[in-house]
Amino acid sequence: MGMPGEDISKPAVARRIYAAILALVSLPLLAGGAYLVSLGGSPYYVAAGAVTLASGIWLWRGRVEGALGYATLLFATLAWALWEAGFDGWALMPRLVAPAVLGIPLLFPAIRRGLATPHDRLARLARPGALGIAALAALIAGIGLTQLRTPDPFDPIYQTGPFGGAIPTATAGGPAEGDWLHYGGDPGGTRYSRLDQIRPANVAGLKPAWTFRVGDTYGLEVTPIKVADTLYLCTAYNDVIALDAETGRQRWRFNAHIVKENVPYHVCRGVAYYRAPGLSGDCAERIITNTTDARLIALDARSGRLCQGFGRNGQVSLLTGLSKSPVGYYAVTSAPTMAGGKVVLGGWVSDGQYWGEPAGVVRAFDAITGELAWAWDVGRPDRQTLPPPGETYTHSTPNAWAPFSADERLGLVYVPTGNPAVDYFGGRRRPFDEKFGSSVVAIEAATGKTRWVFQTAHHDVWDWDVASQPTLVDIAYPSGVRHALVQPTKRGEVFVLDRATGKPLSPVVEKAVPQAGAVPEERLSPTQPFSVGMPSYRGPDFTERFMWGITPLDQLWCRIRFKESRYEGTATPPGLQPNIAYPGFNGGIDWGSVSVDPERQLLFVNSNRVANYDRLLTRAEADARVKQFVAREVGGPVRQGGTPYAAHIQIFRTPLGIPCNQPPYGMISAVDLRSGKLVWAQRFGNGRAAGPWGIRSMLPILVGTPNNGGSLATRSGLLFIGATHDGDFRAFDTSSGRMLWHVRLPAGGQATPMTYISPKSGRQFVVIAAGGHPALRSVLGDYIIGYALPK
Repeated sequence: MGMPGEDISKPAVARRIYAAILALVSLPLLAGGAYLVSLGGSPYYVAAGAVTLASGIWLWRGRVEGALGYATLLFATLAWALWEAGFDGWALMPRLVAPAVLGIPLLFPAIRRGLATPHDRLARLARPGALGIAALAALIAGIGLTQLRTPDPFDPIYQTGPFGGAIPTATAGGPAEGDWLHYGGDPGGTRYSRLDQIRPANVAGLKPAWTFRVGDTYGLEVTPIKVADTLYLCTAYNDVIALDAETGRQRWRFNAHIVKENVPYHVCRGVAYYRAPGLSGDCAERIITNTTDARLIALDARSGRLCQGFGRNGQVSLLTGLSKSPVGYYAVTSAPTMAGGKVVLGGWVSDGQYWGEPAGVVRAFDAITGELAWAWDVGRPDRQTLPPPGETYTHSTPNAWAPFSADERLGLVYVPTGNPAVDYFGGRRRPFDEKFGSSVVAIEAATGKTRWVFQTAHHDVWDWDVASQPTLVDIAYPSGVRHALVQPTKRGEVFVLDRATGKPLSPVVEKAVPQAGAVPEERLSPTQPFSVGMPSYRGPDFTERFMWGITPLDQLWCRIRFKESRYEGTATPPGLQPNIAYPGFNGGIDWGSVSVDPERQLLFVNSNRVANYDRLLTRAEADARVKQFVAREVGGPVRQGGTPYAAHIQIFRTPLGIPCNQPPYGMISAVDLRSGKLVWAQRFGNGRAAGPWGIRSMLPILVGTPNNGGSLATRSGLLFIGATHDGDFRAFDTSSGRMLWHVRLPAGGQATPMTYISPKSGRQFVVIAAGGHPALRSVLGDYIIGYALPK
């Protein structure tokens, strides 16, 4: 029974339920908004919470002021949103959509019926015409406020100027090559093909010609190589498979017998091919592969059988000479590099686990016998041999897990290095660690001696390993052709160097970076190198208004986390107070590297814009949480044993699992190598596979998603790339960036495509591995797919 005179009709019940919802929504806005104001943040949320609570109370009491109050909030929110976000639709979404949806019930007669209007003026204000005028006034006010807003931080992708200059035209170039003999297409890692059967005019007709299932569903990052009529590839568990290049049918398979439980990180990005001069018969042509359980293996290219004369029964242990470590701490994940008859490789070391981890030694082995040719140990530059009995290669040195490049003419191998152990604290690093960490190093292929080193990040305490294969390209500057090396980085900086000397060909400037907040034992570099003559892919500096979410509530949560944290721009150092690291450990530009069109002199870059939320832990705090610390690739607890501090590293996400910074999270662009200017740039990837808690929204709206994998450029003017979280495989016009073709893959395309001519039919094929990526949370699978034009 209601109280005497109380309205208990169905409309009143509906109105009170709605009023209660408004009141509930107002509570986190009020509490969180008040806390945000105390941190120096925006007052909007506490004001919005107060108005929402008042509207709920008025509606509960049956007063028209409740509807008018919430309508006023919507109009004010529109003006505020335009002032904060301008006309960026994705930035406006969390500010406007949820409040508008929450206001929809006010349009229903069941909510509005019976509202008391004690004043005629209030009644007139509640009419649709008056509300429309108010909305128009709010829109005009918001547009006016956009002219008064503080400009957004500059996006350094445009630091070389806006799009400018004529689109370079293709030159005559050399003859088309029907094979794909190296992981990166050629020893210099250009990921470029002169094949031109598939062109912008006919790429829309591309169809799957064959599909092969490898049988492993952990994820695939492999780029096959193609020799004559056979493709060679490896699975995540290091099995090697030979496929018919025309049909995709299996010819042979070598089982590597990886003990999966012993290896925490299952990746194989490719294999290498070597033809032994002067040999015939078995193993005259061989496939060289390395494994995540630290073996180097040589296989006969025709049969897949082990080459018995290589090492011991076709295999070489890569643990020889390394310090002892737990099983799975050392692995080789990238394709080996062939240079001067040698197999050259580095290794991946489990990130940040303890001071004393295995050495980051780079080694070369004779491609015929498997004997050690030389070792590059930065702690013992005078010694290129195995350590003597009782000694090991120098522990905790920078490792080199990314793909290498080689210049046979100069006799150099180009090695991108990671940061030394441990990732987020550098207080124990030695002078040689500081010299070679997070660098690109030219090593003499014949001797293993250092020719030159260029450091991309000084005293790296952000896990900014140089993950990208160096790309070798000759650039036609007005002053003449220069033999260049392009080194992309997780920092987002793209360095262009003379590959004979390591000297910058594009200007590099040392700039001061933040110093406050580091722990007392740390010794930061006061400056970092910035490549100011090329676009930078580090993204604009964050501000509070760059914080994002699906609704105002998770956006408020991100604003609070941002204001609680230390962030003074790129290279803000880790410390005991949480800090924002941007770009995060995925870049910038990661292992997919870049591709180039050497004839048009274009560089193609796909990049990420996702931050980390990092914090150092005292050793006492870390010891109390010891069960959380496990050997892992990236993210989560990082033990950093043997140092005063552990680290907790995570992606800067909302409680719904969405990055806290506003989109885009992925970009793709083209750069004129001669001028350093952008030719085009755009968001990369749609939101179909994204959503809260990993739930797929199925909205094919361009947002710019995180991406892993590389691109393939062709002479015909096409750029093929998978990489995105949405699972699409795309072809772009290289001159304009216009998407000409796309297809949805059955799993994530987190790999780099390749192309070739089949000698049986003379057709050009484009091949990509679709296996997904666990860290990217894309769909996992085991597909190798070959696309071609119909016969």
